[in-house]
Amino acid sequence: MLVQDRPSPHAAAAGQKPPTSPRGAGRRHPRPFAKNLDFATWASEHSSKLLLLLFALASAAAVFLLRGAAPNAAALLCLDRSGGSSSAGPARLPYPEVAWSRVPPLAAAAGAPFASFRAERWIVVAVSTPPTAALAALARVRGWQLLAVGDSRTPAGWELKGAIFLSLDLQAQLGYRSVDFLPYGSHVRKTAGYLFAIQHGAMVIFDADDRAEVPGNDLGKHFDVDLGSGVTNHPVLLQYSHADPNRTVVNPYVHFGQRSVWPRGLPLDKVGEVAHEVFYTEVFSGRQFIQQGLSDGLPDVDAVFYFTRKPPTSAFDLRFDSEAPKVALPQGMMAPVNSFNTLFQSPAFWGLMMPVSVSSMAADVIRGYWAQRILWEIGGYVAFYPPTIYRKDHIQAYPFAEEKDLHVNVGRLIKFLNEWRSNKRTLFEKILDLSYAMAEEGFWTEQDVRLTAAWLQDLLAVGYRQPRLMSLEIDRQRATIGEGDMKEFVPKKLPSVHLGVDEIGTVNYEIGNLIKWRKNFGNVVMIMHVSGPVDRTALEWRLLYGRIFKTVIILAEQSNKELAVERCALSHAYKYLPKVFERYSGADGFLFLQDHMILNYWNLLQADKEKLWITNKVCILYFCYHRHVFLID
Repeated sequence: MLVQDRPSPHAAAAGQKPPTSPRGAGRRHPRPFAKNLDFATWASEHSSKLLLLLFALASAAAVFLLRGAAPNAAALLCLDRSGGSSSAGPARLPYPEVAWSRVPPLAAAAGAPFASFRAERWIVVAVSTPPTAALAALARVRGWQLLAVGDSRTPAGWELKGAIFLSLDLQAQLGYRSVDFLPYGSHVRKTAGYLFAIQHGAMVIFDADDRAEVPGNDLGKHFDVDLGSGVTNHPVLLQYSHADPNRTVVNPYVHFGQRSVWPRGLPLDKVGEVAHEVFYTEVFSGRQFIQQGLSDGLPDVDAVFYFTRKPPTSAFDLRFDSEAPKVALPQGMMAPVNSFNTLFQSPAFWGLMMPVSVSSMAADVIRGYWAQRILWEIGGYVAFYPPTIYRKDHIQAYPFAEEKDLHVNVGRLIKFLNEWRSNKRTLFEKILDLSYAMAEEGFWTEQDVRLTAAWLQDLLAVGYRQPRLMSLEIDRQRATIGEGDMKEFVPKKLPSVHLGVDEIGTVNYEIGNLIKWRKNFGNVVMIMHVSGPVDRTALEWRLLYGRIFKTVIILAEQSNKELAVERCALSHAYKYLPKVFERYSGADGFLFLQDHMILNYWNLLQADKEKLWITNKVCILYFCYHRHVFLID
């Protein structure tokens, strides 16, 4: 008997008949069960309950699977893209919140050293050794105040007549937020010095090192220290042409007569571009807010150049063309900028911050690319100047690891910066936005994002006024370059050093051959498989072949992100090569080598390319690896 059909116990006790079910009324033979036991009907009536039961069973099964298969849990959890962050996914970097309008001013303490001192022109250097003769000369440069910034390596009692010295103790007393982020034993502590100079009246800052010797002790003869105002005070400058929008980086050393030398921070796949400019354009002077000078003696070169272009015991003593005109970079084009020989005008003071989460010899170059991109937002540009200092080569090598962040990331950084856009409304908001985006892309870490926020607040606290934004030229249609706009300048071919040999006659001929080789193989991709350790050989192969071919892809049994080495077993190369073909679909051809071979590429000039590789577009590509045959249709 069903529950609802049971007689009431009270009615049974009183002798009453149970009530007749209305569903059984009128039936000739009433049945003891009032409900229809047909399954389809019952299921239809209880469909909602069945759905709830099935959902509960499915949920329990999902929980069981997730707990029992922990390594694969992320694959299931990632189905919910709209929910909150999962513990299995990477945490998003926190974006600094800054109340820009409520940053309190920071006045120099009345009893602090140099509290009342003010000067408009400053030279800022980092010092970790006793004063040198070059530093003493910098202290005597007319009209400039030398500021020496110490670190944990600086000898106690450091002192130099004519210089202001910021010891670690004094830096800690200045009240700058940025100081908390600066490492104790590094030249990036110059960041505190920049703020000190700005707080004490700086209008222009010369960023130098402790071996810079200024010819004639007059920076005004070499840089545009006073940009002036009004068009009459702004003579025109030569400017690299923007005719090729895909050309995003340039080697300025070619313009000043040294074709076989490249600056630290230039992507290694660009060092082979040694031909001079077909033509230049012109731009009005007055907005070259960052001015990069060249250095005679030991120029700013990377470890690859330094260790491969001379004997270990010989010193560099290179010369650039002092009569070559200064040259500017248009928006969309960049070049390495360092902290050895660079003049910053006040509209670009925000670009002085040195990052702290990258390797020490990469910090100023990454800063330079970062600053160049922001400079476009205020209508400024970088200009390069003929030799402004002489730097003596002390033949002091530094580990290649100090530059690792350059050779691995700099090409990708330049591409990223050219594509980056921000809808922020003020300059400082854009700067912070870019720093955050660079951390998300892995060019530096969250530490530099927080440093940027602290640095910008420090600038406001010491009285710096951020420049106004201007519209980007690269987002507007460029004017057509007419014949009258094309300006010609042919650089000199000065003696240089090439593979340890003075480049006077024979090697000049070799550089001419290099241009010819580049013309023939400049759009051919070389793929090199390295069987042994890649720590040094990867860079050696790129140095040897990178100036000839479009690019050099390094494959090895184990990947190495720092050296851009891709993982590919030699026995599976036939599977990996199509990925490279697709990546460089516009290449004229591909050349595959193993590292136990040396390619005499000069002998390929007379070879028939069609018998080496197919230069036409490949429609169908079949690989028959086991028969060692490549069938190309």
